Amino acid sequence: MPWDLLTLVFIIGLVWGSFLNVCIHRIPLEENIVFPNSRCPACKAAIRWHDNIPLFGWLLLGGRCRDCRGRISPVYPAVELIAALLTLTTVLRFGLTPTGIALVVLGYALIVLTAIDFEHYILPDVITLPGIAIGLLLSFTPWFAPPMASWQGALWGAGAGGGGLWLFAWLFRKISGKDGMGQGDIKLTAMLGAWLGWQALPFTIFGSAVIGSVVGIGWILTSGRDRSLPIPFGPYLALAAWAYLYLGPAVYAWYLGRLATSF
Repeated sequence: MPWDLLTLVFIIGLVWGSFLNVCIHRIPLEENIVFPNSRCPACKAAIRWHDNIPLFGWLLLGGRCRDCRGRISPVYPAVELIAALLTLTTVLRFGLTPTGIALVVLGYALIVLTAIDFEHYILPDVITLPGIAIGLLLSFTPWFAPPMASWQGALWGAGAGGGGLWLFAWLFRKISGKDGMGQGDIKLTAMLGAWLGWQALPFTIFGSAVIGSVVGIGWILTSGRDRSLPIPFGPYLALAAWAYLYLGPAVYAWYLGRLATSF
């Protein structure tokens, strides 16, 4: 793919990353994600267009508001950079195809959900529920190829992802008397199943459990975090699902090969 086209894809990812920042900030507050224009989180002054250039605006201002000189979180340029890299790598892997573009959209949704869950410990229905519906709808169209799901895989994925985790959460609560998984995590898993099919669920659920355990233990050991406090699980589901796109089929093939040689 030509370098000029790759550069354009990267820039488009930066621009969308700027919009994702708006979604991350406003959706939990139930604010309009289109109006008004971006404002400083501290003094509420409108951000000038040339200060709002994705990534570079924050760098040129030294991470501070031009008006009040208050600090602007580095999360903003980080989200823009992550969105740009996700866009670029997805297009390189899956091409400028309907599948590649759809997966970029899925990736953007996962970025927003991850950031919101880390900050607010919620996975908003306004993203996950339409996400389930869109994944199912796309599966019935003829334009998309694996790793996106067929309609059979999407139906089984949404059902197994949502229903299976709901059953696990229900049993965990019955046995322990505590909530082991939030409703948002269940809906996110159903959404991932609708987009990627039931085939993605074993890798995603196992991978997220491993990542979440490692991060959670590290968090407790390094920061003295109270073990009774909840740890957001949505980000690890999102990360494991994204890893499935690149590693899942190879891991499955390796495991099945090892399993076959053991008999």
